[in-house]
Amino acid sequence: MSLLSRTSIALIVGVALGGGLSLTHSVLAERDTAESLPLQDLQAFVEILNRVKSDYVEEIDDKTLIDNAIRGMLSGLDPHSSFLSVDEFKDMSAATSGKFGGLGIEVQMHNGFVRVVSPIDDTPAARAGILPGDLIVRIDDQAVKGLELSDAVKLMRGEPGTKITLEIARETAPQPVTVELERAIIKVTSVRSELLAPTMGYVRISNFTTETGKSLSDEIAKLTKEADDEQLDGLILDLRNNPGGVLDAAVDVSDAFLDEGLVVSMQGRDERSRREFNATKGDALDGKPLVVMINAGSASASEIVAGALQDRRRAVIVGTKSFGKGSVQTIMPLNNASAIKLTTALYYSPDGRSIQADGIEPDVTIRPLRVAEDETLGFTPITEIELRGSLRNGNRKDEAEESMPEPEDGDADGDDVDPFADADKLAERDYALYEALNLLKGLVISAKRD
Repeated sequence: MSLLSRTSIALIVGVALGGGLSLTHSVLAERDTAESLPLQDLQAFVEILNRVKSDYVEEIDDKTLIDNAIRGMLSGLDPHSSFLSVDEFKDMSAATSGKFGGLGIEVQMHNGFVRVVSPIDDTPAARAGILPGDLIVRIDDQAVKGLELSDAVKLMRGEPGTKITLEIARETAPQPVTVELERAIIKVTSVRSELLAPTMGYVRISNFTTETGKSLSDEIAKLTKEADDEQLDGLILDLRNNPGGVLDAAVDVSDAFLDEGLVVSMQGRDERSRREFNATKGDALDGKPLVVMINAGSASASEIVAGALQDRRRAVIVGTKSFGKGSVQTIMPLNNASAIKLTTALYYSPDGRSIQADGIEPDVTIRPLRVAEDETLGFTPITEIELRGSLRNGNRKDEAEESMPEPEDGDADGDDVDPFADADKLAERDYALYEALNLLKGLVISAKRD
């Protein structure tokens, strides 16, 4: 979920309920002309509203009806635009600052069910073994089918320490899986690091918060201090199952490894949403080899970083094709302390590639090692292009759907197992990381010979 703070442009419609509807509209400062309102359609809307108020089997208050209408209007645009109630807006602000309550999963609606995009490292969801692609079909005794995403999220929230049972459909399991979790305050440590070899570092970014850029600099400094002769020869940046987050954080992370030039550009219908972000002087690795890991759970801000470093020839991208969310959502606060999350632009890599619905193709494909020989057990991850109402790629001139990523098993990061004890254990625990380390070693040797 990419977020961008800017001044909102609002169309304000005043509604006087009861015998009729009075309409006024005003547009904030820089809009020269206002488009005419579709009065006939709005009259039909008011007629429906009054019919519901007078004839529905149960009495419903005006605010609920209006909020539901707004939710429907925004959800019909694309999978990422939505209405945020006062409480949801507060939760959104907490999530992007790195601390919030819940289970620790990034979710989206898919065919009427709640689908897990990614569990967040070191949270109840990750520790319980929830995987990208899991379908949540029941929350305690409540069936999910037919619920709005916001309603499902509310059911999963609760007081820290209270328990919740999720019934999960998983394509590799013949029967639904029941998982019991304990709610907790989620304090996201978005960046963690470890030395994989005496002079080769590993940095895992689980999501992008306002603190991610600074945390990355701190972790690289720590790794450098711990390395032999206090020098890093290379680094692996792990963005697998990273669902995204704050746009500025993605720019900061890319900038950390680039000396200059374009990182990402944004293009939208409104000229003020068209922006370019450029790198500043200074490479945290001084040009040393960099390997970036991605998979189908890498979305949005993760793809900004991978695309920038790939186009600028600064890193080798490894893994499997990313999710393909190349749209920018702007949070627009409203006067009543609620907000709307609106898709306002598409972002483009330095070479002008739109990632929307296409994703990032790795330079080197590394798939997790399969234990089973039966290929039918493979899980095909859901990507942006499959979401209902998904925007088409900004560079594509036709409406033809692209082929989907190759099947890939979910990677489960963030449990209590130390994957760095030795090479054999690393290969057992995380085969893709083991192969990425071998590639990094080759790049380091080649760089030293040059």
